[in-house]
Amino acid sequence: MRKDVMFPAILHGGDYNPEQWPEEIWAEDVRLMREAHVNVATVPVFGWVSLQPDEDTFTFEWLDRVLDKLHAGGIYACLATATASVPAWLDQKYPDVLVVGADGRKRKHGNRHTFCPNSPNFRRLSTGLSRRLAERYRDHPALLVWHVSNEYGTYCYCDQCAAAFREWLKARYGSLEQVNDRWTTRFWGHTYTDWSQIETPTSNGERSMQGLLIDYDRFQSDSILNCFRAEAAVLRGVTPNVPITTNLMGPFKPLDYHKWAAEMDVVSWDSYPPRGADPAGIAFNHDLMRGLKEGQPFMLMEQTPSQQNWQAYNSLKRPGVMRLWSYQAMAHGADTVMYFQWRRSRGAQEKYHGAVVEHVGTSQPRVFQEVAALGKELETLGTRTLGGRVPAQVALLFDWDNWWAIEYSSGPSVDLKYVPQCAAWYKALHALGIPVEIVSPLADLSPYQIVIAPVLYMVKPGVAERLEAFVQAGGAFVTTFFSGLVDENDRVYLGGYPGPLRRMLGIWAEEIDVLSPQESNEVIFAEPFGNLRGSHAARLLCDRVHLEGARALATYGRDFYQGEPALTVNQFGQGRAYYLATALEGGALTELVRALCDERGIASPLPGGPMPGVEVMPRVSPSGETLLYLLNHAQTTVTQALPEGEYQDLLSGQAVQGHADIPPRGVLILVPA
Repeated sequence: MRKDVMFPAILHGGDYNPEQWPEEIWAEDVRLMREAHVNVATVPVFGWVSLQPDEDTFTFEWLDRVLDKLHAGGIYACLATATASVPAWLDQKYPDVLVVGADGRKRKHGNRHTFCPNSPNFRRLSTGLSRRLAERYRDHPALLVWHVSNEYGTYCYCDQCAAAFREWLKARYGSLEQVNDRWTTRFWGHTYTDWSQIETPTSNGERSMQGLLIDYDRFQSDSILNCFRAEAAVLRGVTPNVPITTNLMGPFKPLDYHKWAAEMDVVSWDSYPPRGADPAGIAFNHDLMRGLKEGQPFMLMEQTPSQQNWQAYNSLKRPGVMRLWSYQAMAHGADTVMYFQWRRSRGAQEKYHGAVVEHVGTSQPRVFQEVAALGKELETLGTRTLGGRVPAQVALLFDWDNWWAIEYSSGPSVDLKYVPQCAAWYKALHALGIPVEIVSPLADLSPYQIVIAPVLYMVKPGVAERLEAFVQAGGAFVTTFFSGLVDENDRVYLGGYPGPLRRMLGIWAEEIDVLSPQESNEVIFAEPFGNLRGSHAARLLCDRVHLEGARALATYGRDFYQGEPALTVNQFGQGRAYYLATALEGGALTELVRALCDERGIASPLPGGPMPGVEVMPRVSPSGETLLYLLNHAQTTVTQALPEGEYQDLLSGQAVQGHADIPPRGVLILVPA
């Protein structure tokens, strides 16, 4: 596995589908790419049938000519294995490849991601195509990075998957008795007496056992990952020095991306926020992707240069937004700015999806001109921004197993969703201008001063011990209501909530009260905690907490548990562990985060923090130079105070000191002068 992939320049380009167009257009495409300052093209993501029209025939000659033209134009290839869209001939000849949906029905040929990950024929044919591509283009000068398949994610519930699931369970648990124990099958008398009785959890089958559902998600994520692993192994065997990726999709629930990132040389992902998206929400997704691989820079593989076609309302990106969001990705760790798609298709599913080249086919449209201007600007940056890491002292824990478990849980509230809870804490840090690394509970926590774990419902083996060691060594740990309840199989920890976190937190949570959206309680700070004082609204859930060594920083204001702890802190070793027993609303949560950071001397790199609408992110280059990204998401000019010293804006070349006037949708990249 390669460590910290470094590209020769900021990659600027995107998905190119030459097989959809007559060959006479290809030369014009390369000319337009040069005009748009494009230096990379991803080909041929959906080209399997164009490369292999039947099992025994391969037609690579057209791709030879495309790659030669790209190279002659100074354009690299992000070379896809083309295995994302299965040819009709393959499904017709090998129907075991077709997916069975959650309803138990086998799908017919069509759409995308329609392959069973446990089909031996799919595995054989997909790796066979990857091998031929690798052997043919191993020495082609355009080849820069491999792109395996595309946006993996479809689950299958077929008999092949059922058989493979049983083998996966045998390997994980060893015996049927262990499976019955881990899944608590005695409840409702669902005990299995033979392995053959375990089936896939279709909508008309067994879906009452959370342990089974979570394990099936784990199994499908692993099965689909094995498809990636198989192709990647072939590519590494033939081209060991070419990095390998596949495009992820942010907080995508079906796949445990922490496991996936471990198999990738560089993380890449597709960012498609809707018009008017909260900048903090976009930033959260970027940081989640960056944190998958120890903060390593990632690839922005896809974004639309103008509009999407699959949302309910596919508005245009207003002038300047594409540039702003591209630099936002770079601020959070991207070393590439890439688009879907290069040229709008003439027909079919994505003919109205945005593209650099509109249907008019020229460089005249606004979108092309914005892309070209950004490409030229990126060229002026050279390699100065490449490889930069984000220096973060705060970590936010995010765990796919925990996500699955919370949302399979039969209670306590339909409104309890994992990603929004994590995003709320992230948004508070983002508003304060404090960098965050979003990491797995099994990540190395030693680089951080504060670790926040919202709704850590599932505490897997080893996690509590790691958190205790972190706090004992002087760290601050923060968690919330509905934490420490179950183990990795969704079995409740007996002996009281929050289970294995109880000793460190110094509390016992006796009961969980649920508030409807129309209800609220209040949290009262009798003594100030930072800027928090007086009463603040409490919503969603309220844990009834007893102190076992911890002390209360705030209490409930109403109901029969009035006066009981709502926010606690426990001294544990050299550090502190905090428990927020209910959900605070935005402003109060931000002030809580500010108080926690102030205790540690953690602050924004900007004096007083960012102004409203301004986003700040530092990146430290491999040479040690700090680049300070300032982005104005507001629609008015904002005057932002700067740290002491003289700075140069890499984009304008201007000297800046004291403060900066940032225009609407403006961007500055500041370095010490």
